[in-house]
Amino acid sequence: MATPTRNGLAGLAVMGQNLALNIAEKGFPISVYNRSTSKVDETVERAKKERNLPFYGFHDPESFVLSIQKPRVIIILVKVGLPVDQTIKTLSAFMEKGDCIIDGGNEWYENTERREKEIAELGQLYLGMGVSGGEEGARNGPSLMPGGSFEAFKYIEDILLKVATQVSDSGPCVTYIGKGGSGNFVKMVHNGIEYGDMQLIAEVYDVLRSVGKLSNDELHQVFSEWNKGEVLSFLIEITADIFRVKADKADGYLVDKVLDKTGMKATGKWTVQQAAELSVAAPTIAASLDSRFLSGLKDERAQAAKVFESNGGMNLIRAKSVEKGWDLKLGELARIWKGVCIIRAIFLDRIKGAYDRNPDLANLLVDEEFAKEMVERQSAW
Repeated sequence: MATPTRNGLAGLAVMGQNLALNIAEKGFPISVYNRSTSKVDETVERAKKERNLPFYGFHDPESFVLSIQKPRVIIILVKVGLPVDQTIKTLSAFMEKGDCIIDGGNEWYENTERREKEIAELGQLYLGMGVSGGEEGARNGPSLMPGGSFEAFKYIEDILLKVATQVSDSGPCVTYIGKGGSGNFVKMVHNGIEYGDMQLIAEVYDVLRSVGKLSNDELHQVFSEWNKGEVLSFLIEITADIFRVKADKADGYLVDKVLDKTGMKATGKWTVQQAAELSVAAPTIAASLDSRFLSGLKDERAQAAKVFESNGGMNLIRAKSVEKGWDLKLGELARIWKGVCIIRAIFLDRIKGAYDRNPDLANLLVDEEFAKEMVERQSAW
């Protein structure tokens, strides 16, 4: 390569690849590196196919670092926590005083502040930069929230101004956030607000669908109308669109096939923890986090519901047996249902076991085994 690049990017999962391609597309040649060399080759090939972008891949950290002109600016996009520390250690061994590292992950802000101090001892600069917009945003224009060394920000300000998404009435979506871990802290709270927004939409949907009995077409119309007013937003827009999407491999709409289980990353939890620590009320964000906790416990919810449902049926049989003097053996009923019955299930073995332990059991929920299980799973149910 005749001329060194101005900046580099280490960590070529989808976010890293897309941000690097974005930078190159804006006219800034970029060096890239990844611990697994296949990712480097894959990304370089993508760059060739996408307008033959000015992209340079390296298989070893030393060549990667030395390909960047001084003062070097290296963006890292790897998993938060220990992988960040390991990447910094690897790269900083070949960096010099005045060089800069920018961490673009959703990192805990105190880790950012610790690393900034450690890097400063080497005479190097550090930025923690929140990147919002997901994979598509990284490729076509994210919102960027850099915090830490202002000197480091000035190194790369012109690049960030071009790479960030552009809004017609307010300009590029990037600004220097402030000192220390402020960039990561702001991105953390941004994600918490996102959780709250999605929770509000989910609850409104539930009421309109379950109580109002609106069809998916009607829900599309309602959300589309809302998106013309004061609540116009990306999330309202895509929610309206989702109601019109048909399922690929089944009849009906996709929204009706979605599994009622979701996951989460650490930023929402951190937001609520910080709100509690600072005595700041953030009830909607906190409620959204609780809902995600419960949603993630689908297996526990399903099992708890099965226990309650079976308990109701067995209690009904027991009550009638007492009234009529039938002296029914509930454990035996569970046993004979295990064959060709529609409700046959391995779960019936556990019901039989409960009545074997106590033939006069008044309620499945007071059986020691089931009681313990319900204590463990009732929060999910």
